[in-house]
Amino acid sequence: MHDTVAHSIGIIALQAGAAARVVETQPARAREAMLTVEKVGRETPSGLRRMLGALRQADQEPGPPQAPARPAVGLADMERLAAATTAAGVRVHVEWRGTRRPLPADIDLAAFRIVQEAVTNVVRHAGADSCRVRLDYGEQELAIEVADRGRGGGTGTDTGFGLVGMRERVALLRGRFTAGPRPEGGFLVAARLPVPVTAETAETGERTAAGAA
Repeated sequence: MHDTVAHSIGIIALQAGAAARVVETQPARAREAMLTVEKVGRETPSGLRRMLGALRQADQEPGPPQAPARPAVGLADMERLAAATTAAGVRVHVEWRGTRRPLPADIDLAAFRIVQEAVTNVVRHAGADSCRVRLDYGEQELAIEVADRGRGGGTGTDTGFGLVGMRERVALLRGRFTAGPRPEGGFLVAARLPVPVTAETAETGERTAAGAA
């Protein structure tokens, strides 16, 4: 619940700030930003109601499993996240590598939240006008990188939910996490999340090995 509320409030604050900066010089862009504020403001209460409904349902007597009212977010929402961040003033370039495939729900959600927090920190703290998100599907892990060419200082540590929160998500999944300034300038957040090997990924790996032989 914290993730959803924090992200919504962050988008509202960023868009309102962008509108205030360009209201006199770029009124059309300011209007677009305020429309985004209105949209997010309207959507957030309904999202909270769905979550509270799901929590109440979980407290009731056990019964037949029911489908959630709305699927959890995941990497399928990456383009939407990139568009929202771009509208806030930081262009997001998303690179997909490897063979995209469905991931376990906990890994899919964690990967999305890590990227979400990292790009939000770029907007808030880095002073950069763009960032790169790279998602690399390996046979046994998902590699995530979010890089910018901003100031290069630590991002998000003052909130208590930035780098610490990302590191905790990765640790829960027994992955690896690093974050710090880049030698060429800017800041890099990198995470590697273990992915269980399925019959599909094993077959892909066998074909790759056979081709290299």
